[in-house]
Amino acid sequence: MFFKSRNKFNKKYNGGKVKYLIAGLGNPGEKYIYTRHNAGFLALEYISKKYNFKLNNIKFKSLCAKYTSTFESNNFDVLFMKPQTYMNNSGEAISEAARFYKIPTENILVISDDINLPFGKLRIRKSGSDGGQKGLRSTIDHLSSEEFPRIKIGVGEKPHPDYELADWVLSEFSKEEEKIIFEIFEKVYDCVDMFIKETPIDKIQNKYN
Repeated sequence: MFFKSRNKFNKKYNGGKVKYLIAGLGNPGEKYIYTRHNAGFLALEYISKKYNFKLNNIKFKSLCAKYTSTFESNNFDVLFMKPQTYMNNSGEAISEAARFYKIPTENILVISDDINLPFGKLRIRKSGSDGGQKGLRSTIDHLSSEEFPRIKIGVGEKPHPDYELADWVLSEFSKEEEKIIFEIFEKVYDCVDMFIKETPIDKIQNKYN
């Protein structure tokens, strides 16, 4: 539906130290694939096609992949992961991986949906509260810290106050929204690429906030 492979970025894996962790949040299972709550999963799938790797290694209660950055000959690995714990327990997987590789919180980037942002709007934050997003809440709880950067993908507010929140976040994108989804995920990819290339968060914020 959304993705076609692009082999533009094909770097060799050379087993460097895992320096960064990039986690996209969502729910496992076919019935959730194209729902608003899976914006983090979908963005990570798009990014994996850009970098030419597959999220198919099962570890840390997640689908994972390691990607080796060779930016300025400073080789290190980046762990990409899609927690399979369901949204509300995302922090279990993220904290397990962070502890295993001894990754500091400032090197953990989390990608999630945000119903408080208009569809297609991005919000990059260096740290902060969960803003009502339960995957971020779980991550904060398990890391015992709010001091990790995150990319919030606007999926739009409920169309009516009486609309059940759970029904809204588990609804699929409209046909009109699908038409511009690549543009949104391309921006997320650019944010992630800048982050991996060790661009200061404030510069990423200035570009996309």
